[in-house]
Amino acid sequence: MADKKKFLLRIDDKIYAALEKWAADDLRSINAQIEYLLKEALKKNNRLKETNDGDKTTNSMKTEE
Repeated sequence: MADKKKFLLRIDDKIYAALEKWAADDLRSINAQIEYLLKEALKKNNRLKETNDGDKTTNSMKTEE
């Protein structure tokens, strides 16, 4: 399993409450929900690629298609 980076996140109360409800609806912790949403956004914008060992890394630059 990949190491996970810890960091402090300051977030608006309304956004936190919405994330808390969404996470509960999906049976996830708030942390897992935020990580899921960030990962989906990174994939959608071609900022996350899969390496040969299945680990996901970020692209520093978009490639022209």
